[in-house]
Order: sequence, then structure tokens, then C-alpha cells
Amino acid sequence: MLTTLAIQNYRSLRDVVIPLSQLNLVTGANGSGKSNLYKALRLLAQTAQGGVVNSLAQEGGLDSSFWAGPENISKRMLAGEVDIEPTVRQQVKRLKLGFASDEFSYLIELGLPKPDSTTLFGLDPQIKREAIWVGNQYRPASVLLERRGALIKTRAERKVEQKLQAGWQTLNVQMQHSDSIFTELADPQRTPEVIRLRDNIRAWRFYDHFRSDCDAPARKSHLGTQTPVLHHDGRDLASAIQTIFEIGDKQAFDDAVSDAFPGAHVVISYESNGSLSIQFHQHGLLRPLSASELSDGTLRYLLLVAALLTPRPPELMVLNEPETSLHPDLLPALSRLIAKASEHCQLWVVSHANRLINALNQFEDCNLIELDKQLGQTEIVGQDNLTKPSWQWQNRS
Repeated sequence: MLTTLAIQNYRSLRDVVIPLSQLNLVTGANGSGKSNLYKALRLLAQTAQGGVVNSLAQEGGLDSSFWAGPENISKRMLAGEVDIEPTVRQQVKRLKLGFASDEFSYLIELGLPKPDSTTLFGLDPQIKREAIWVGNQYRPASVLLERRGALIKTRAERKVEQKLQAGWQTLNVQMQHSDSIFTELADPQRTPEVIRLRDNIRAWRFYDHFRSDCDAPARKSHLGTQTPVLHHDGRDLASAIQTIFEIGDKQAFDDAVSDAFPGAHVVISYESNGSLSIQFHQHGLLRPLSASELSDGTLRYLLLVAALLTPRPPELMVLNEPETSLHPDLLPALSRLIAKASEHCQLWVVSHANRLINALNQFEDCNLIELDKQLGQTEIVGQDNLTKPSWQWQNRS
């Protein structure tokens, strides 16, 4: 489980360190930074896929994604006593992302290359630093691997006077500035922690804005195949539901459907061509409804049930505005479903629906992260130096 998320200089997130628990609810007014926090977490996930640099490029490059305000904001600026004016930057321009967990922790720094007139890719972001350490608190002795530019060193044991002593070993790897350690260091002997952490991050799941229009993939029949993980666009919904019925918690699925739609239940029909289709039996109707006939809200709710009750829970699941298309009366049932799913995996919910927020906040284990914005920077409401988690960016030596 992630215990801390740290972000520096990403859009409105000038310097944010967030404590995390098993169930996390991110909320705040429009423009407070909810989407930026969600995008920052997705960027972290892209490091394990080798796509963090390309993702930044798609956002307009580092300059577009970088914090647009002054390098430092004084108390007099916050009080409105002095104007905000540009100053000469004192530190190297770096976008920083990191997280801590009870097992392994990780950080990455991205920056711009040195000016080079021989290339047309002089504005491509570069990975400047990466580090992995044991536990959720950084200490020099806990660092397992550190990368600075193209140079990588890892913790190794060597025999000195019949005793094993831990020391540093430089890996003979010429890293490209666009490549992460997760894509280049796959050696189970020298860097097992890289493989372990990479696989954990790759298992993170993000679900945002399931389509529910008439041409949505979830409304169409597809060839049936066992599907323990629902696709991010919901195209294999029928297969995912049938997989829950066969190897997952069918009773939990039936309970979640009847909780939202009393008297209703779902049956998966097998067609002669091998495809599967949804039959939604609703109290008072003489025939079941197919996926193409379901309302947007009903279809979206079934997608969320299939995602949350996966027979293969991930390390982390993120739901971005799950209330979209749902009637407010469905939100209490959705909150109970989310709370149940959080028993098996760490959950993030990003929402601005008051009814869902209030319903989730009633659960004792819910970690409410309320965002606000002052002078363009996102802040955590109620957080001060005593409640802010400990985090070090490992300043350059």
C-alpha cells in the first residue's frame, strides 16, 4: 500500500505531500487541482511502462506541465501585501514525482536537456534522477539504487576480511535520458527490487469516464473469454461479469446490483457464435433488457461493479469521477460498493459529487483529501507542518 504521494512543480502542484490510506477520497472545488493530482499519479504509472517522457510530450512538454508561478511564495505574497513578480530562478528546473510504501519507495526527477544546436529534439524532457529505497522513510542507508543521468549505482555486498559489507556498485549501463530504470534494468540477480516495483506499478488500474453512449463498446456483444480484469473502456463487460460469477464473488455482485436496483439481477447469455451478452432482469418488466437498451446510468453502474469486484485485485485502483451519468440515488449504493472493494486493494476516488463524498466520508477508514488553491498553487485543506508526511527529495550532492 502506498503511504505517501509527493509531487513538486507539476502544474498547480508546486509542492504537495499527501498521506494515503486504504481508501482515499480526493475532492475540492472546480480548478482546485483534482485533475492535476490524477494526472500526476498516471505519470508515475507511466514510468513502469516506459512512457513517462512521451506522456509529458503529449501534454505540451515540460514547460507546459511545469509550475507556472514563482519559484518561492512568501507569506507576504499569500497575505496580498506584495505583488507576485518574476525572479531569477535559483534552482535547476525539475519536475519531481515520488511515492512511499511499506516495502519499496521511488522517486523520479525530469528536466530539460542542455542546449544543443545539433538536434531538433532539444525540448524533449529527460529523466535526470531516479531512486529506490526500502521502507517509507528515506535514509541514506536504505537506498538500494540511484540513477543520475546515465550513471546507475546499486547497493551490493562484497567480502572484506571474511565479512560481508554493503557497498555501492556502478552498473555498466549507458542509460538513454528518455529511458526509465524500469524498462532498462530487468536483471533478477543485480536489481530484483526494480523488477518487483515495476510489476507492482504496472498492476495499477485507472478507470475514468466509461463510455455509455449508443456506440459504447460495453453495449456490443463480444467473443466470450475469461476476463478477471475489466478493460479500461469496458468493452469486455459481459465476459468480466461472467468471470466474477465463475471464479469471483457472485454473491457480492448480486448484492451490489440489488442494492442499487431492488429486485434486479444480471444474467450472462451465451450466443451460438461464442459471444456473450448481458441480460438485465428488472422488477416489473416482462423481459430482460440487453446492454444496448440500458440507460447510461445503469450501464455505467454495472461497469463500476465489474471493475471493483475484480477477482484479481490490483495493488492500486483509481476511479476518476465515478459519479458521471449516475443518478444521485445510486451514489449511496456506489459508496458501499467502493468501501467493500477497498478491503482487497488500495482505492483512490476523485469526485466532486457531494452525495458520494458524504456517503464515503461516513466510513471510518476513508482518508478525505480536500484540495484548495491559493495564488495558483494546490494545497491540502487543514494540512500544516505537523500533519504533513515526512518526505525528502534527496538533494543533489
